[in-house]
Amino acid sequence: MALLETTDLHVRFELFEGMSHVLNGVNLKVERGERVAVVGESGCGKSLTARAVLGLLRHTNAQIDGSVRFDGSELLSLSERGWRSIRGRRIGMIFQDPTAALNPTFTVGDQLFKVIIRGGRARTKRRAREIAREALRHTAIADPDRVLNAYPFQLSGGLAQRVLITMALVNEPELVLADEPGSALDVTVQEQTLRLMRALGDELGAAVLIITHNLGVVREFAQRVYVMYAGSIVEEADVDTLFHAPRHPYTRALLEAVPRLTGEMLPQPIEGVVPDYTAAPVGCRFHPRCPHAQPACQEPPPVVDLGGGHRVACVLPEAAP
Repeated sequence: MALLETTDLHVRFELFEGMSHVLNGVNLKVERGERVAVVGESGCGKSLTARAVLGLLRHTNAQIDGSVRFDGSELLSLSERGWRSIRGRRIGMIFQDPTAALNPTFTVGDQLFKVIIRGGRARTKRRAREIAREALRHTAIADPDRVLNAYPFQLSGGLAQRVLITMALVNEPELVLADEPGSALDVTVQEQTLRLMRALGDELGAAVLIITHNLGVVREFAQRVYVMYAGSIVEEADVDTLFHAPRHPYTRALLEAVPRLTGEMLPQPIEGVVPDYTAAPVGCRFHPRCPHAQPACQEPPPVVDLGGGHRVACVLPEAAP
């Protein structure tokens, strides 16, 4: 049984312009201790998927259909009390922008202590401080007391990101959702952040679902990859297979858009833009931008199993590059 599994997950929003159908039948799995990436262009629904999994759309105008199961239990039917036993305890979240995720009016310590106490690891602030101090040292913060007494605006971006990682992992969750971690930081700090997440995840045995548009991050961090386009999963494979034998035209287009250090081939842009979700294309949502589109693409594409965990939603799955 997978630790996390979404089945036919749909998310719609009722807007003034009409019904916006963003997530379109998302199916994905994360096994225990596994590092999985969801990759795609900005606006493809990656972050929305993570928020749906964590129940952060419950108080919006979202219409959610399908199933999100965690350790065999359905999350979409949880009460608010049930969510409190999951969030921050069994599932941790690392948000994209550390400066926006931390409350500027409270010290880092006040925020971290509350996470620890609500997670059940401590009953007193004194004990929470001891746990927080050790957890910050674990994330390579040399002076934890200074950080605990500081306000978020007094921290550098890299230090704030490590605080968020500490908050996500301090209660030793089984699953961590990481939404573009380090994307607001320079590449050196981003690489340090990924290395730290991988080491701590391996040490705690936590699974990680990372949301990113950066294929370099995917290759460095993940074991398996889901490629998402316009709210639909178009390809699933292990990292080596995806980079060496991509089968979906969108996956190949993403890889061709990445600059090569050798300079042998210039990056090729993907023509067009992600569709308007209030008038999403019928059938395969990529077909208006696909150079291989044909009449059959007007129908929902079949999901073809190519073996070894490699699946592709395309009418031409055999069309390898």
